[in-house]
Amino acid sequence: MARYSELLSRNVESILDALPEGVFISDASGISLRVNRMYEQLTGLTQEQIEGKNVRDLVHEGTFDCILNPEIVRTGRPTTRVQQLKNGKKLVLMGFPVFDSSGQLRLVVTFARDVTLLARLQDQVSGQCRLIDQIHDQLAYVAQGDKKAREPVYASKAMEEVTSLLQRFADTDATVLILGETGAGKDVFARFTHALSPRRDKILLKVDCGGISESLTESELFGYMPGAFTGASSKGKAGYFEIADGSTVFLDEVGELPLAMQTRLLRVLQDGEIMRVGASSPRKVDVRIIAATNRNLAESVEAGTFRRDLFYRLNVATVRIPPLRERREDVRVLAEHFLALYTAKYHKAMAFMDVTLEMMSSYAWPGNVRELQNLVHSMVITLNGPLISPRDLPAQISGMQRDVSPYAEDVLNAGRPLRDIMAEIERDFLLRAIATHGSVQRVAELFHINRSTIFRKLQVSKGSK
Repeated sequence: MARYSELLSRNVESILDALPEGVFISDASGISLRVNRMYEQLTGLTQEQIEGKNVRDLVHEGTFDCILNPEIVRTGRPTTRVQQLKNGKKLVLMGFPVFDSSGQLRLVVTFARDVTLLARLQDQVSGQCRLIDQIHDQLAYVAQGDKKAREPVYASKAMEEVTSLLQRFADTDATVLILGETGAGKDVFARFTHALSPRRDKILLKVDCGGISESLTESELFGYMPGAFTGASSKGKAGYFEIADGSTVFLDEVGELPLAMQTRLLRVLQDGEIMRVGASSPRKVDVRIIAATNRNLAESVEAGTFRRDLFYRLNVATVRIPPLRERREDVRVLAEHFLALYTAKYHKAMAFMDVTLEMMSSYAWPGNVRELQNLVHSMVITLNGPLISPRDLPAQISGMQRDVSPYAEDVLNAGRPLRDIMAEIERDFLLRAIATHGSVQRVAELFHINRSTIFRKLQVSKGSK
């Protein structure tokens, strides 16, 4: 055995040099003792340059950005870290304590493995994942059925005029500006315009101008060069305008763009050029812009929050989407459209009573089409059906106070005209009768009253509350 031990001792350096990983050996005080040949190749540092130096001094000099020795000496446990070298290489360090026969820590042995290529590949994969995430939502609608399924749903003359205008705009490459309140359906009409355009076979890339933080807006819209800022990908990244080259960019809530980004957007509209963050020369892009906002851009221009020249560039082919309260005849067809959509999704069979749709049509819908859609979605999920009656509507729409008797104590204590109380009782009776018998026509026949009188009493009673 002594013979073998001596053989190993005489050849320990050759053994270290034969290892495929870098080896760095230091003592408990941090003095560098030995590195093997692979470590010299990985780092460019020789045994002569390192031997006798304290690892803390090597960090202080900038040779390394991190070391394992002090932590391993303090804890007595193995440790792993990633080390960045001056030459750009990344090493994974795995350090292990070495104890003598009395249990005292004497040495720290650190193995180093080059993961530079792996890190670069990881950066590339991360960049591709971010790119996929950016366009995933924009591609999703392509698989949502045929073109007809993406057409706007309406019955009003006002919306017929809107769609007629957009059909004329679609054939051109003119910038389209869609105005309308939040929830009015600007997104639907932007997609409708793109679907009719010569660019229909390419993606419509939607950018939520109000949903990107101001610090990230520039890099998200216009992209950046490799190493343009701290945390930037080593490969750089294409912005939204480059991704949509040859197609259409939908700038939703364009009125929310910071002034600095408005200047950059103006360059895209005027010259068809973008400049990546950190770039020294522009890139040509061919994109069509569809913009939408719920703001009054003319007022924003006067207030100094929106560039006048950008407003003129955007205000080429402009259309206003009327709020739902100005096109009440659309409520019925939209409600039935959403009901069909969600009952198919959740495998239910449900239908609206006529009186329910009448009440919904008389409501102001401050949240516009989005509020209507969310309400129908909620009712399909929560109700058993098969008929959706007025009692299933929220109180602000039906005017009904759920589970409250018309003879409640506050009513008996007066304070309200008798005609209003009787109107409320009449309304409550009619609503219950409709819910019981299933239709206004059936209630009219049973109680010998005209349909028009029923609707009038329901509406008048609601207005008197």
